[in-house]
Amino acid sequence: MAKTSSVEKEKRREKLVKLKWEKRQALKNIIYNMNLSEEERSNARIALNKMPRDSSPIRLRNRCKLTGRSRGFLRKFQVSRLCFREMASMGEIPGVTKSSW
Repeated sequence: MAKTSSVEKEKRREKLVKLKWEKRQALKNIIYNMNLSEEERSNARIALNKMPRDSSPIRLRNRCKLTGRSRGFLRKFQVSRLCFREMASMGEIPGVTKSSW
């Protein structure tokens, strides 16, 4: 089980990313628009740099929905490899069976 503080920090980041997404996209469009003057683009770059670091989606980390574990994460199932193995063995994941040959 991951530390509760780590999980809560990740939730705060997700909320901040959603909140600031539109503004970040607008500033990025201004920065990449070559038809605008260099001064406008520079001001947009400065404004983007002044935004909170945690509002960047790059800082998000995938975590297991059950335990909060950040390593060994399986995107398709949204759980860590350990939880996946346990759930698959118990037959809790539809369509997944333990293989034997």
